[in-house]
Amino acid sequence: MVKITDVARHAGVSPSTVSYALSGKRPISEETRQRVEAAIRELGYRPHAGARALASSRSNVLALVVPLRAGIHVPVVMQFAVSVVTTARRYDHDVLLLTQEEGEEGLRRVADTALVDALVVMDVQLDDARLPLLRSLDLPSVMIGFPAEADGLTCIDLDFKAAGEACVEHLARLGHRVVALIGSPPEVYVRQTAFAQRVVQGFTAAADRGRLVSSVHPCEATPAAARAVAEQLLREQPALTGVVVHNEAILEPLIDAFDQLGLRVPADLSVTAICPDELAAAPRTPVTSVALPSAEVGARAVELLMNKLDGKTVPEATLLPPRMTERASTAPRAFP
Repeated sequence: MVKITDVARHAGVSPSTVSYALSGKRPISEETRQRVEAAIRELGYRPHAGARALASSRSNVLALVVPLRAGIHVPVVMQFAVSVVTTARRYDHDVLLLTQEEGEEGLRRVADTALVDALVVMDVQLDDARLPLLRSLDLPSVMIGFPAEADGLTCIDLDFKAAGEACVEHLARLGHRVVALIGSPPEVYVRQTAFAQRVVQGFTAAADRGRLVSSVHPCEATPAAARAVAEQLLREQPALTGVVVHNEAILEPLIDAFDQLGLRVPADLSVTAICPDELAAAPRTPVTSVALPSAEVGARAVELLMNKLDGKTVPEATLLPPRMTERASTAPRAFP
């Protein structure tokens, strides 16, 4: 195993100089720093995690707070988690995953133990009970999601309101005048989960601007629920020709249900979705969609945290614009 003394000998400096180069506790010349870094690369030296933490007064661990509440589609949540973990490793940090619904108490417990350097917080509600504590903690934090009042916080997410608008505007350009949003499970709306509420806001605003007939339908994430909502829409809105789906788990079952009820996609019904690209491309009729950029959001959340830990100024709000990919599921409205 390569030791710090080996690096010092290779670079022609003292072991304490190598330590200062690693920790940044004392200034050293740029020429010396480059010699030390070159020796580290050539020898493959990896600082011991515990020693590094003591030297820097950091744990080199981030906490990812993602309570797995009812109605959350776990596979998509895990895409965000994987991105956070892989990006954190590039910064030589590990990730502590907190999945319990503990709210403020859980955050305070983690902060008081000094287990982590910073927090990434997911599943944000519009009136999130964790906000006062996040504003008061010494630990830096980044929220993936936007509460109603985001002042004093660092937040990043897809612009879900603009995503809802983009789907409706796409359908309107194709001539569709009666549209429906088939959304997340009811409990997600009851909790006032921010991303779901933003989609509804955007969907409704765009439909109202375009003078479209519109309706919103929460839906459980099961094939039976998809069939039930399809039957309800045909019964209550027989003129329906455009659908926006914001519920990844039912995208393919919903298309199947409409097909079984006699509506062909896209000849009779145009379908758009807000979901990961791979899910939109999977059905036999690939779906026009706004991508859910989980990898980018997770990576940029960690980058914001690293900058905060280094004392750099970061933007309070980072909204990623929606990116729509047109596929075979949308077409101009057929006139009788």
